[in-house]
Amino acid sequence: MCENSPAPVLVTGSTGFIGSHLVELLVARGARVRCLVRRKSSLAYLPADRIELAYGDLVSGEGLPEALEGVRAVYHIAGVTKATAVERFYTGNVKATENLLAAIEAAQHKPARLVHVSSLAAVGPSADGVPLTEDARPHPLTHYGISKLEGERIVRNSAFANRTVIVRPPVVYGPRDTDVYLIFRSASRGVALRIGSEESYFTYIYVEDLARMLVAAATVEPAAGRTYFAGNAEPASWGQFNSEVAKLAEHKIHTVSVPPFAAHTLAFLSEVSSRLRGSQSILSREKVREARCRYWVANTSRAERELSFQTETSLENGIAKTFAWYKKSGWLS
Repeated sequence: MCENSPAPVLVTGSTGFIGSHLVELLVARGARVRCLVRRKSSLAYLPADRIELAYGDLVSGEGLPEALEGVRAVYHIAGVTKATAVERFYTGNVKATENLLAAIEAAQHKPARLVHVSSLAAVGPSADGVPLTEDARPHPLTHYGISKLEGERIVRNSAFANRTVIVRPPVVYGPRDTDVYLIFRSASRGVALRIGSEESYFTYIYVEDLARMLVAAATVEPAAGRTYFAGNAEPASWGQFNSEVAKLAEHKIHTVSVPPFAAHTLAFLSEVSSRLRGSQSILSREKVREARCRYWVANTSRAERELSFQTETSLENGIAKTFAWYKKSGWLS
């Protein structure tokens, strides 16, 4: 599967954070890129004059046969990471995947590869700080994680399983992100919040590195049928992350420990407010449950061995590039 092939690749979730960076990389490498979008989707981060648009909807299945026509690979990035109602995780991460697989299996000319983007949340945290391998027994903590794991099972139980690569990103950060941005915003003012008193550790990846890994997953032949964790080889601590941001803002970081009960209460109030406003908030009781775990760490050596993939962006450099983008875009004062 050469990136200069005349056959297009299809990207779901192309208007989102990860998807838009992947589209940029594919276009830069000379690929024909077809983006599955809703008619009301914002194309602000897409090179609209260099891509094909396919209008459709993963949850209803509308437009999927036409979007898949003649494609050589599919990158399934679309998903729901936060929601005001639990059901949305399952419609966005399970039903959508079911519909995509059904459309692929019904296609006359099937793509050679499906790259399915899951999450470390589908597996859960490490209990003792030892980075989890891809063969670890899944134990998701939240509806988000459970729905992502169910999406994986749909893929693995499908007739297309031997042409599918599952990639499980950890914390993904970079320009255009709106979730980790909240941590940037707080740390840039010199304040970091911590639930409880203990430091926590996490595997991370800069979004441009993740885009390169997704392309490798679609093009390395032995990867078919395999599952990979994404991320830098060495985990980081949130204290380290916050300190790097504060340093760029010329502040000294002050860590405020929030008791778990207080964090759950604040999260509950945030959920109620979100429902009343009809909007989504990053703060929820499920996010608090995840944040209380000290070790969200994964072993990424399989990707290095089998995909010949290594991240290129250190935490310091990635934070600096992201901070600069937020400043330039007016997201940080």
